[in-house]
Amino acid sequence: MEFSAAQIAALLGGTVEGNENTTVSNLSKIEEGVAGTLSFLANPKYTNYIYDTNASVVIVNKTLTLERPVKEGCTLIRVEDSYASFATLLEMYNQFKGNKVGIEQPSFVGEKSTYGTDCYIGAFAYIGNNVKIGNNTKIYPHVYIGDNCVIGDNTTLFSGVKVYHECKIGNNVVVHSSTVIGSDGFGFAPQDGKEFAKVPQIGNVVIEDNIEIGSNCSIDRATLGSTILRKGVKLDNLVQIAHNVEVGENTVIAGLSGVAGSTKVGKNVMIAAQVGIVGHIKIADGVKIAGQAGVGSSIEKENEIVQGSPSFPLGDFRRSYVLFRSLPKLNDRIKDIENKLK
Repeated sequence: MEFSAAQIAALLGGTVEGNENTTVSNLSKIEEGVAGTLSFLANPKYTNYIYDTNASVVIVNKTLTLERPVKEGCTLIRVEDSYASFATLLEMYNQFKGNKVGIEQPSFVGEKSTYGTDCYIGAFAYIGNNVKIGNNTKIYPHVYIGDNCVIGDNTTLFSGVKVYHECKIGNNVVVHSSTVIGSDGFGFAPQDGKEFAKVPQIGNVVIEDNIEIGSNCSIDRATLGSTILRKGVKLDNLVQIAHNVEVGENTVIAGLSGVAGSTKVGKNVMIAAQVGIVGHIKIADGVKIAGQAGVGSSIEKENEIVQGSPSFPLGDFRRSYVLFRSLPKLNDRIKDIENKLK
């Protein structure tokens, strides 16, 4: 499908500089632009590409000052915020591409299960008994949804997602391929014979609205009660959320991080990659945890920034790291002093 520069400008509330009838049918990076594509310029370090790009239409900020004319055939659309405008177009492009509806066969929908209007259920999807699926929800091929689950409106489960029984997923949620929601928490009780007896995990997982979960994540069901992701949470790929964890609103967790059982993470927390957090602690609102940190105790001060393993406040970590790097020199000085004393 083609769109003209005038149509795009009207959609974004921008103004056209060049030929408003120029059409595009695809998207591109500005440095890789080809005829018929739409691109954008937001980062100043890429400004030099605006003069040579072959993209037919480029979205730029109204404040951008050009040192020379752009290439012939390139039309500009000036907006208040080019990055935000391009993000809006990408979201619309995604919705357009993913606007699947209907029930493909073979697929299975169990007894007393219902789904709303404009839903898509892909081939080889399995939906158990007494499942409730909202309007405009997309269930891609090879998705498994267990008995008694609830899935809200405008939610997408990509191919290979597994949702165990009794779990609840809200509205406007995206779950990427191969993520498992509601598998058993890691509950084992030691016995006299040094063996471990499994503790039944009879809770569930509750995922609230406006959440995105990356691929290959594992979100364990609670032993009792619920493992909960609050509204607006974003998980990167390969994130582990253990049983009875609660993650607060608008918290983001980067890849290869794990949160152990029963820990309560506050809202607006930022957890970088490869972070390990022990169980049964609390992380205050607004905390930032640097990459590869190991959090072994509660962080009670809001908006604290921590680093290291075990983690401690960022300022202290940096001063300690300077000393740590100086240890070989300090050791040499001590040996030199000892030799002089002898």
